[in-house]
Amino acid sequence: MTKSDRRDAPRRAPPEEYAVVAARIRPGYDVEVVDMSGGGVLVESRHRLMPGATVELYLRCEKQPATVVRGRVVRCYVVRLGEDTVRYQGAIAFERYLRTFEKAPRNGYGVPER
Repeated sequence: MTKSDRRDAPRRAPPEEYAVVAARIRPGYDVEVVDMSGGGVLVESRHRLMPGATVELYLRCEKQPATVVRGRVVRCYVVRLGEDTVRYQGAIAFERYLRTFEKAPRNGYGVPER
């Protein structure tokens, strides 16, 4: 059994790097993108996402055309409690890899080839 090494995985990037203007999960829940990569996204919302559920995520970016991608909710947990609000973070694994959101290694840092 071989163990996967996370250092070989593509780097994640903050949403500002892709200029995400808006994100929404069908049927119309607005979400904030916390972190993303070509394989998935971490979002924050007032709505609880059910682990195992299939969702459609609509991403509108400044520098790219709008994208709709299907994914599966991997986990969801409470990150903030207020007097009258609850905020959740949910991780969504995309059904297909999106090269558009793959982070290129920065100069001076990279994972050495084997």
